[in-house]
Amino acid sequence: MSDIDKLRDKIDKITFDIIKLLKERNDIAKEIGSLKDNLRLGVTNEERESQLRSKVLSLCKEIGLDEKLGLIMLNFLLNESVKIQSSNKQTHLSVFLKAKSLEKQGKKIIHMEVGEPDFNPPQIVKAALSEVYEKGYTKYGDSKGMVEFRESLAKYATSKYCTKTDPQNILVSPGARFSVFLAISTLLNPGNEIIVIEPAWPAYKDNALNTGIKIRTIHTTLENKWEPQIDEIENVINQNTKMIVLNYPNNPTGKILPEKLQDQIMKLSIKNNLYVLSDEIYYAYAFRPWKSILSYQYDKSVITQSFSKSHAMTGFRIGYAISHPDIIEKMSKLQALALTNVSEPIQYVAMKALDADTTVNTKTMKNRIETVTRRAKAMPLDFVEPDGGMYLFAKIRKENFDSVEFTNKLLDHGVAIAPGEGFGNYQGFVRISACQTEDILNQGMQVIDDVLRNQK
Repeated sequence: MSDIDKLRDKIDKITFDIIKLLKERNDIAKEIGSLKDNLRLGVTNEERESQLRSKVLSLCKEIGLDEKLGLIMLNFLLNESVKIQSSNKQTHLSVFLKAKSLEKQGKKIIHMEVGEPDFNPPQIVKAALSEVYEKGYTKYGDSKGMVEFRESLAKYATSKYCTKTDPQNILVSPGARFSVFLAISTLLNPGNEIIVIEPAWPAYKDNALNTGIKIRTIHTTLENKWEPQIDEIENVINQNTKMIVLNYPNNPTGKILPEKLQDQIMKLSIKNNLYVLSDEIYYAYAFRPWKSILSYQYDKSVITQSFSKSHAMTGFRIGYAISHPDIIEKMSKLQALALTNVSEPIQYVAMKALDADTTVNTKTMKNRIETVTRRAKAMPLDFVEPDGGMYLFAKIRKENFDSVEFTNKLLDHGVAIAPGEGFGNYQGFVRISACQTEDILNQGMQVIDDVLRNQK
């Protein structure tokens, strides 16, 4: 046997040992996950992970292993634990699917779990749908989106944000969710880290986990009015940190950051050369002054937008991203691999929808949020009144309250809301969507109130 073969045998043995240890580690992670469920604890523990990270870095120095490689391996292992322990977590989508199943069985459900406006898209959309065939919008197209649509979006963005935007800065995607996926998948590599400020829409974390990216969470609190501490963000940044996600107006809290705090976050991101992924799909429902990340003119920012909320076009699956042309090029290459291009008929319809006046939608949603908030004030709920968006995120004023059990029980009474744990470590919280008529919202809030008062 040659020396090379002997060394290969050694590598094989080490590899087998690693696989066995990985299996053992995953089994233990599963046990920890079960205990956390019983104790109603969140999946991640940033303090514990930080201690482990420090120990791994010390070990790397001691044994002469590249620190970056050591952190990449650690992040992989931590992500595996998160996946294992997150598998049974209930989210707004799982509640929605349960509600739909009950409806098929004949049960009437008031939907207050998802962010889907009940009003119709603008009338111009109806007319545009009948025009696509005659106008010939039925072919393959540019993976970035139709040129005339991107030109219209660039003018629209320039007008809305008072920041010059060109067609080369635009990528049309099948919903803003896909733009989020493209940004994370193309700009980050396995082992990199992404900062997510919680509570947060779960898709950011899900996309990162799917790509092998380690999520570093910044936990904000009701007591601090959902404002992240700038020193907490600064403390989690290391050589593997590559992106921070912002989402304001926020889903689920409706929070809009004070401009000074947002400026500080952007200054810190620029200083550390981070990508800034800013999900701004609730911009049309900002009820107080709000500033787009686009206004900072930072080349490493990616702004995602959608027609789903502002134009009530959820089923059309049409959104877009605004960024530097180099980033748009990277994202468009992956989009081309996945789906060639976004449906031309839908692009045409969305282009026409840009001409619609959606201010009535904003007024309608504001009235609905106020209705939900007014009713909530008379209930055993603690919350910060939303600055925008279409949700109320509230804590049940009862000790050790199981919001998952409560949301399941509410379904039996014909109302669907989302448990707080779907948005981070927020057991005892619920998200209530204000996407129905005020009469239906009042009915739903009455049921929630009745069930809460009878809950032990």
